[in-house]
Amino acid sequence: MRVWSVANQKGGVGKTTTAVTLAGLCALQGERTLLIDLDPHGSVTAYFGYDPESIEHSVYELFQFKTLQLPQIKSLISETCTENLHILPASTALATLDRQLGNRDGMGLTVARTLALLNEEYQQVFIDCPPMLGVLMINALAACQQLVIPVQTEFLATKGLERMMRTLKMIERSRQTPLPYTIIPTMFDRRTRASWDTLKVLQQQFAQYLWSSYVPIDTNFREASRAGKPLCHFMPSSRGVQAYRELLVDLRGEGEAGKVAAI
Repeated sequence: MRVWSVANQKGGVGKTTTAVTLAGLCALQGERTLLIDLDPHGSVTAYFGYDPESIEHSVYELFQFKTLQLPQIKSLISETCTENLHILPASTALATLDRQLGNRDGMGLTVARTLALLNEEYQQVFIDCPPMLGVLMINALAACQQLVIPVQTEFLATKGLERMMRTLKMIERSRQTPLPYTIIPTMFDRRTRASWDTLKVLQQQFAQYLWSSYVPIDTNFREASRAGKPLCHFMPSSRGVQAYRELLVDLRGEGEAGKVAAI
């Protein structure tokens, strides 16, 4: 099992699109793939037609179990309309977890322990993170083997990246091992100076960890979300899919990229 977390401490940078598209590509290749939605907003959950306000079973329940057992965990997982792709959906109740759990020991490892039990069930796992630091993001970063950080190519998004870098340093101190990560420029618009200027800033400040390409603006992502399918299943020849297909190859070390952090 390979576990990826998709995170940035700013909303609207393409985290959900990145998680869904990469997971969809893996599923399309025949790999059993699980999407875990750890964002109380439930964007991944809603993408596949589930309502985070009223969903009966969700990832929230993992934090309520006294002991984690495989049958209980599997009962929380829902199907999608995409073959080989399942989802562990979010509930808006996730927003209350930090207040509920307080300083209870071990809560930061709940997702890691869950995935240890699911190890034989899935080949790829993608975790969509909330845009704020708390027990949910800590769980995601503790559970993953590689971190993907989407950054919208506009100035304010780089501020979220700076916060994410501080969080990553803190998490690495507790993990006591480096966490490999790759920064992904997203929503790149070749027509705007803002996109080019932001890309230049990323290249200057984070060159060692920056993916060598970018994900372009593609309105087909919106159409795919309306259909409740990853874009690679909805319009596989679109430029957005081509970019994410190249990204997945590089993240797996099959291309030229594959940046590894050593903070």
